[in-house]
Amino acid sequence: MTSVHVIKIGGAVINDTGLLQSLLKGLAALPEPFVLVHGGGRKVDEWLLKTGMKPNMIDGRRITDGPTLELAVMNYAGLLNKQIVSYLQSCQQNALGLTGADLNCIRAHRRVHPEIDYGFVGDIDYVDGKVFSDLCHRGVTPVCCAITHDQEGQLLNTNADTIACEISIALSGLTKTHLWYGFEKEGVMVDIDDPSSLVKELTPERYQSMTADGTIHTGMKPKLHNCFRALEAGVESVHICNASQLTNIPVASGTQIMASL
Repeated sequence: MTSVHVIKIGGAVINDTGLLQSLLKGLAALPEPFVLVHGGGRKVDEWLLKTGMKPNMIDGRRITDGPTLELAVMNYAGLLNKQIVSYLQSCQQNALGLTGADLNCIRAHRRVHPEIDYGFVGDIDYVDGKVFSDLCHRGVTPVCCAITHDQEGQLLNTNADTIACEISIALSGLTKTHLWYGFEKEGVMVDIDDPSSLVKELTPERYQSMTADGTIHTGMKPKLHNCFRALEAGVESVHICNASQLTNIPVASGTQIMASL
């Protein structure tokens, strides 16, 4: 195994069955092994509204009380994860669905914040890269959802972008690793409604400028924080692109995240 790709999908991709199945069929044909990480927050929001509750987000991060955690586990680790695994199997791609508790592969602690109670949100302490590497070496595609654990019996909701970042960092110590974030947009754009405004290369300097003027905000901020962290920690390359481009790895278009000039 000369290299591995860590691929995160989320957003509208998860909720569109036809798009998701087409994407997974393409991923199953990739020539190199990959680890798939998925969110599914929109599905959790749907269930919160169905049960008379409201989603609670701060700067793109979900506040997770007890009932919200239950819905997150049921959707992330249950329905969504197993739908993805079963479709990969139908494409002759052997896959294994995982939470951070499975094989003790992602250990976390409940987030401590001086002003905000995030509830059952987990911040990652450790990722066992060997678990993911060994599975890939055996021809098994790990499909990891956005649930971790604290090693004391408590499941935790952890941002899927962060999970993908930390898995890629753990794997980068074992093999050449590439990180990909796929969603419904073309990448990072100056005007979110104008695909022609795509930023093809994003440096830390331009990121800071676009954050300062409000072009980059809310959910994109933590995603990009993870992108730069992965690069700094030794991941070979990091891209954000439209999910349809993921089937063209390693030459997918979109935004390439760059180190400082």
